[in-house]
Amino acid sequence: MKEKVVLAFSGGLDTSYCAKYLSDEKGLDVHSAIVNTGGFSAEELKEIETKALKLGVSSHKTIDVTDEYYQKCIKYLVWGNVLRNNTYPISVSSERVFQAIAIANFAKEIGASYIAHGSTGAGNDQVRFDLVFLIVCPDIKVITPIRDMKLSRDEEIEFLKSKGVVSDWTKSAYSINKGLWGTSIGGRETLTSSQSLPESAYPTQLTKQGEEVLTLDFVKGEVKGVNGKKFENPVDSIREIESIAGAYAIGRDIHIGDTIIGIKGRVGFEAAAPLIMIKAHHLLEKHTLTKWQLYWKEQMGNWYGMFVHESQYLDPVMRNIEKFLDDSQEFVTGKVIVKLKPYHFELVGIESEHDLMNAKFAKYGEENTAFSGEDVKGFTKILANQMKIFYSINDSTK
Repeated sequence: MKEKVVLAFSGGLDTSYCAKYLSDEKGLDVHSAIVNTGGFSAEELKEIETKALKLGVSSHKTIDVTDEYYQKCIKYLVWGNVLRNNTYPISVSSERVFQAIAIANFAKEIGASYIAHGSTGAGNDQVRFDLVFLIVCPDIKVITPIRDMKLSRDEEIEFLKSKGVVSDWTKSAYSINKGLWGTSIGGRETLTSSQSLPESAYPTQLTKQGEEVLTLDFVKGEVKGVNGKKFENPVDSIREIESIAGAYAIGRDIHIGDTIIGIKGRVGFEAAAPLIMIKAHHLLEKHTLTKWQLYWKEQMGNWYGMFVHESQYLDPVMRNIEKFLDDSQEFVTGKVIVKLKPYHFELVGIESEHDLMNAKFAKYGEENTAFSGEDVKGFTKILANQMKIFYSINDSTK
């Protein structure tokens, strides 16, 4: 009997090459699988399945982990207000660990000896996939034909032609990778340090003008309502926000950051819902959390986002950080009002019964009811005491 290999299949040139190479050249029984984390429509998934079967795989499986991806990652990215380098909501890259885990579990389920993926040797994804496989299914060998043989695009196309595979392999000017938490866009401009992406490169085009008010109802840090419409599943809230705000071409930017493999990387993205949700959530937290909660959340959120990006999601410390973030959301409930405009949005304000900016204690810059002027004088003397001692001893002001 032929040994089984599970191929992480997207339907593109690289994974199409892998399907034929693994069966015809390596003599393996190929079982392809695609893991949907919210970026594929039913029609797209069907087309990918048809393509895989035409390439001669023994079976093809679609695995949907969208809800798991939200529950085990996205909500923590929101709670941590995670924007890598203050810019990027870790969009498509945060999906990879969940795709890899699903592929690994499927390989174990069917008794596969190998797992294969189409990563090259130049990006982050090779590390993300390989690392998960090492942890989740260490006894299953990993095959990466494109990386190992350093294949060019033309070499892959010629091989497929020799196997009778006919398709239009014309490379798009831009590489688009869509997910629930945003869409990445790569092209010739992102390979430079000075050029921006043209308007036409973005999949979601501007179709609305003027202004529109968007209201988000947060319940313990999760969006459970959009413009008064209630959602039990926060995944549906994300899609609703994206459908409304995307029409204004909101959430576009270019991220420059450090890759896992030590080089600088630049990628364009559009992420209307993620950026609005993170900024709205952060605003609500600034009203409902104490300054020390906000301080430590900033530290934890930064580490959490970095570890997701750096392929450290399975480290136990991530579960510790998640418990901290979860506990911090007890009073992060209320409405956030957002104004949408072409290409950008404005946070208008919040309404919450947990708002610590409560007028019965004080009105900043105007009046207070919690202490007197004499209290402030005494407090200020104590606050200044250690500095007075330092300067009186060291005479550093002269």
